[in-house]
Amino acid sequence: MIYEFIATLAAAFGMAGMALIVTHLAKLAGFRAPKWLIPLFAAVGIFAFQIHQEYYWYNQEVNKLPEGVEVIKKIEDTAWYRPWSYLKPQTVRFMAVDIGQAKWYKENPEIKLVNLYLFSRRMSVKRIAQLIDCTEHARADYSSAQATNAIFDLTAAQWRKVAADDPLLLTVCQ
Repeated sequence: MIYEFIATLAAAFGMAGMALIVTHLAKLAGFRAPKWLIPLFAAVGIFAFQIHQEYYWYNQEVNKLPEGVEVIKKIEDTAWYRPWSYLKPQTVRFMAVDIGQAKWYKENPEIKLVNLYLFSRRMSVKRIAQLIDCTEHARADYSSAQATNAIFDLTAAQWRKVAADDPLLLTVCQ
């Protein structure tokens, strides 16, 4: 986040520098540029950089994902205080599942343990371990306290039915 702050300041100073060039060229041409031109250019630089970061945050995060982690859902949003988001909604959150590190239950290989990652702009990534039952179309939260000798304790799991076309179920059970 500190790098984004530094880059925002650099964008502001860069645009203010462009305004200085414009005022200097205007002076050479015999015109007087308005005093508010430099702060206006700096504000445009700040807004342009922040809008760019809001839209490309999702692509940057997806490109950083390791092999075996797949995005299963992305959530786009619009807001009145971001009027440009009405033209193109921006991705504010997304979910990814680590199928590369999935483990399966020894007695029933249709039950798999996967890590689900929840990403949100300017927030820490949350990891949630999930048990997925591919035949029953259900999922349950899993904690390491449920594990005994690398065997899943399915009696403590609280299963919730999911739709057959749920992206998590489709990705894990393919």
